[in-house]
Amino acid sequence: MQEKVLVGELILRFILFVVFTITDNAAPYHRVLQPEEMWLYRYPHSADYYPGRLMWITVISVPMVVLLAFYIVRKDKEDFIQAALGVTMSLFVAGCITNFIKLAVGRPRPDFLSRCYPEGIPDHDIVTDTRKCSGREESVLQGLKSFPSGHSSMSFSSLGFVSLYIGGKLQVFHQGGRGVGWRFIVFLLPLLWSLMIAVSRTSDYHHHWQDVTVGAILGLVVCYTCYRQVYPALNKVNSHLCYTQINRVIDYQLAHRSEPVTPSTTPITTRDTQFKFDAKII
Repeated sequence: MQEKVLVGELILRFILFVVFTITDNAAPYHRVLQPEEMWLYRYPHSADYYPGRLMWITVISVPMVVLLAFYIVRKDKEDFIQAALGVTMSLFVAGCITNFIKLAVGRPRPDFLSRCYPEGIPDHDIVTDTRKCSGREESVLQGLKSFPSGHSSMSFSSLGFVSLYIGGKLQVFHQGGRGVGWRFIVFLLPLLWSLMIAVSRTSDYHHHWQDVTVGAILGLVVCYTCYRQVYPALNKVNSHLCYTQINRVIDYQLAHRSEPVTPSTTPITTRDTQFKFDAKII
């Protein structure tokens, strides 16, 4: 990758990080609570089963460890850079989208009333205006950021990308690796990890099941989209190569074709050409 292009990509990710930080600390929309929905928010306030600090360590360190492991084995610097750019894009895009939705929706967490009334939830005269809580402002504001789950979306956006990366490198869904049990298990492990992080958010009463479900879908969609910007589909013969490598080989083969394409020959579309030359790459 050209140095100017790499610098531009790094600047873009820094901008996304700044946007994420600003939106993560912003105040959400204050909803008016209806008396008939109060039971949804009466759960006790408890400590995180999977704290935010541990979540950040996970979504950053796990991809880097996996990428470094493949780099040590394959000595492929270009692939390492492309994968690192892909997973960081997936993480920051998912984080920004999640925060924007949180701020716009302002859904209370299951333990919101415990945050609103830290001295004890009264049996009567519960306020329907979330601005009139007696609890700490920071805790109350965080209590209005339930939908969607950030733990869920960011763990799936990061660890989901790792699963796709492993699946491509081990060719889990191509005939070269299909049917080999250990490859499939290794492919599933990061997804299982992110699933357990997401489920823990309902166990500690920090999220409703809808928050976790939508967060997981959001993270998976973002990670797959970002992965496909860098790598082919997992069922392709060249799924272990990034597009920059594939395009370079295709350009070389096109430049050294023994038979030039003429108007009299059968026309070949771009997709057919790519498939034809990709099939030669092992």
